[in-house]
Amino acid sequence: MNTIKYILGVILSVPLLPILYFQGKLIRKRVPSLPEAKGNEGLINKGANRELRLISIGESTIAGVGVDTHNEGFTGAMARELATRFQTNIRWKVYAKSGYTAKKVVHKLIPKIEEKEVDIIVIGLGGNDAFTLNHPKRWGFHIIQLIKELRGKFTNGIIIFTNMPPIKEFPAFTWLIKFIIGNLVEILGQELEEVVINFENVFYHAQTITLKDWMEKMNVSAHPSDFFSDGVHPSKLTYQTWAKDVSDFMMSNEEIKTKIKKQLQ
Repeated sequence: MNTIKYILGVILSVPLLPILYFQGKLIRKRVPSLPEAKGNEGLINKGANRELRLISIGESTIAGVGVDTHNEGFTGAMARELATRFQTNIRWKVYAKSGYTAKKVVHKLIPKIEEKEVDIIVIGLGGNDAFTLNHPKRWGFHIIQLIKELRGKFTNGIIIFTNMPPIKEFPAFTWLIKFIIGNLVEILGQELEEVVINFENVFYHAQTITLKDWMEKMNVSAHPSDFFSDGVHPSKLTYQTWAKDVSDFMMSNEEIKTKIKKQLQ
């Protein structure tokens, strides 16, 4: 079904490719080139006698584009959330690169992971695979490669895939880009959901991100533009809200919660 949706999308997109290309060039001129966040590792010290080891892997959002440091980004916020919820110390590190697809992560980032033991692995991908019009089955193959590579390194680590990027919410994008790329990223998300069910200790937060839902659920009072640093990448507010959302997902999943508590024993 995902392949059929992809093919129909490609058929629809082909006549529009010149327009998409032109619009993409205009967006690149208008949107500033922001650096990745600094300080890719840290420790949340709760004064506990136990510790969880967390690594995050992915593309520009995990790389913290849009904020100055990873303490302000997704991983730092995620570590603080988990430290509070489980009343434990969290040692964290980021392995991410702006512009990377799932395939590049497998071949260029996974070999750089230095840790010998990790408890939680959080992965944020999908945006660049959508922009490169990656086929859902090829994307699924790269995700399987990624999971297997991580399993080879960390037998017992819990793997959490975050929500797919909310491309339809990006204010810098035209309605056409939101429609074509936004629909494709949702198809990739559906493929991801089908892949992870075949692996133990691998989970996907499949809920589609909408700013309206976030503001209502998290009781956040903000203008939609406040969620973006440049019309595309997240702001500090988004990273904090996103980390809380993923943490809520983990806490609502009894299997994940039980596994984490077992790791802390």
